Amino acid sequence: MPSEQILQQKVKEVEEIAQLINEHKVLAIASLQKVRAAQLQEFKKNLADKVFMRVIKNTLMKMAIEKCSDKPDLKKLEEHLGGSNIYMFTDLNPFKLALTLEKVKVKTTAKSGDIAAFDVVIPAGNTGQPPGPVISQLNAAGLPTRIESGSVWISKDTLVVKKGEVISERLASVLSKLGVKPVESGLAMSYAFDEGLVITQEQLKLDVEGTKQNVERAYVDSFALSLSITYPTKENTATLLRVAHREAYALSIGAAIPTKETIEDLIRKAHTEMLGLSSRVPTLQEKAVPTEKS
Repeated sequence: MPSEQILQQKVKEVEEIAQLINEHKVLAIASLQKVRAAQLQEFKKNLADKVFMRVIKNTLMKMAIEKCSDKPDLKKLEEHLGGSNIYMFTDLNPFKLALTLEKVKVKTTAKSGDIAAFDVVIPAGNTGQPPGPVISQLNAAGLPTRIESGSVWISKDTLVVKKGEVISERLASVLSKLGVKPVESGLAMSYAFDEGLVITQEQLKLDVEGTKQNVERAYVDSFALSLSITYPTKENTATLLRVAHREAYALSIGAAIPTKETIEDLIRKAHTEMLGLSSRVPTLQEKAVPTEKS
């Protein structure tokens, strides 16, 4: 019977899902909201060697979780199974997976209400469009135009929308005609399960550049501290030796202690001091001039 066949197909699918869970360290969930089918195929292609992606009904996923008795903590994920999702099975660290998904975002044409992913500047040049209603459409979007050689040209580079701003229906239509794709679409992980730990979307967000700057600042501060307290490390030994040599050299010069390294500077210093002293001492001739008697 058809119903029995469907039931068998579901049982088989649940077993396949359970097997995928057991074969991978990480199970991640991403929402399919606002993700188009063509984009989803592109994501799967870009991550084929790292991540196995599959669109699964939440009810079937819950059944598969129940079958994974050797992973009891996986049930923590059940309360987060809602909406239309794609499930990702991988051995990647979940934070690395989140960064990887960020890198494989694809650019797409804009629809009314979309948010610009970057400043959109339309360069001066030939639009390839023949004269007609397109001129008024371009002008309405703030683009200066002229007609040249039977085509509509943009007269100068023009910023039409800034990063983070909402794209209007009129502008979306113009950008589509010009072949400009100002929107980035991607998969954002909502939850990830990794060795008994459920990681939320907020926890998966990493400020890589900010973290890098903090580490660099901490390194500079700790390096300066190690120099100030003369604490030797692999990284600062050469600098400490240079500082010690400079201070020892200055001390030997100040104390007039002759060494192989300081003898020339000591002689120059003595010579300079001699010249300065001689300029202040009266000459013999001046001493020989008799004073007038009263």
